[in-house]
Amino acid sequence: MEFDFGAVLVDWRLLAKGVAWTVGLTAIATLIGMAVGVACAWARASGPAWLRWLVGSYVELIRNTPFIVQLFFIFFGLPAAGVKLTPETASIIAMVMNLGAYATEIIRAGIEATPKGQIEAAVSLALNKVQVFTRVILPPALKKVWPAMVSQIIIVMLGSAVCGQISTEELSYAANLIQSRNFRAFEAFIVATLIYLALAVALRKLLNWAGPKFFFGR
Repeated sequence: MEFDFGAVLVDWRLLAKGVAWTVGLTAIATLIGMAVGVACAWARASGPAWLRWLVGSYVELIRNTPFIVQLFFIFFGLPAAGVKLTPETASIIAMVMNLGAYATEIIRAGIEATPKGQIEAAVSLALNKVQVFTRVILPPALKKVWPAMVSQIIIVMLGSAVCGQISTEELSYAANLIQSRNFRAFEAFIVATLIYLALAVALRKLLNWAGPKFFFGR
């Protein structure tokens, strides 16, 4: 068997477009998903009973169903209710919902590990609830759980490959399109695998650098 990677690399523009979509989807899902996770973690830790139940139901639903089912429900199921979405919009919503649910539990674990004495000291300084949460509780909580958060973000990035099933033009979609044209499936998906590996390594390095700089300080 002879390999011909040139037949795949000649379509580098398609691969570059797929990488751009994968990176873009991941960036948007990370920013919004983490915001959802922080809000829901606060709700589960300090919110009223009805809100804790509502958020808990959302978390359990997402964490105990496959991502592809969530994606198909949003893209194929919602139109039955009159909500029509583009593949890209459906992919972003699914990725945000998925990351948000896992981020909720990751961040909540960090919040619950915050010493009570630290919170009481902040209250004694006349800080309001929002200031206590954003300045005293959240930064050290994120610092404790950041490695787990980084791993989850990478999992979501790799999971974006499923979005090609609804014609979102991300990397796996590009690789599948290329192999359908030249019948070089082995080479196409080897190249895609190596690109995903490079993206995962680069994303981990980026997030490990960005975490201390922007989210919780050194």
